[in-house]
Amino acid sequence: MQLNQLKSDNKKSKKRIGRGIGSGTGKTSGKGHKGQKARSGVSIKGFEGGQMPIHRRLPKRGFKNLFRKEYVPINLGIIQKLINEKKISPDKPLDIETLLKVGLLKKNDNIKILAKGEFKSKLKFIGFNFSKNAQTIVEKNGGTFENLNNK
Repeated sequence: MQLNQLKSDNKKSKKRIGRGIGSGTGKTSGKGHKGQKARSGVSIKGFEGGQMPIHRRLPKRGFKNLFRKEYVPINLGIIQKLINEKKISPDKPLDIETLLKVGLLKKNDNIKILAKGEFKSKLKFIGFNFSKNAQTIVEKNGGTFENLNNK
């Protein structure tokens, strides 16, 4: 065996377009005859032959409010779990900075405290939004609030 006899079976030759009538893709180069689609640089996506396109026939829907406030929900059960694990002290007031230190939040976000889970601690909350149920549960356990942001 010599170098000029080596052959690779997995090599597929590129289709050469516009190389004469015998190639199968000569003359019109596989584009048919004339017309807009035979020309280069034409994109007619969504064109339905003069009929009103579907994206214009269907009604507009929805609305996205640019000024909405997004809240990160935190359940009272999670706060109680952190107190039980001694990651949060029930003697000190709870604010956003302590939640950041514990790792419950990644950045300084708007937070809303929800009532899911059991909560039995007497805790002072500073600067949070509360659901009505969460607020009653905290008050029932002797907790207090400062700078409530409820709206």
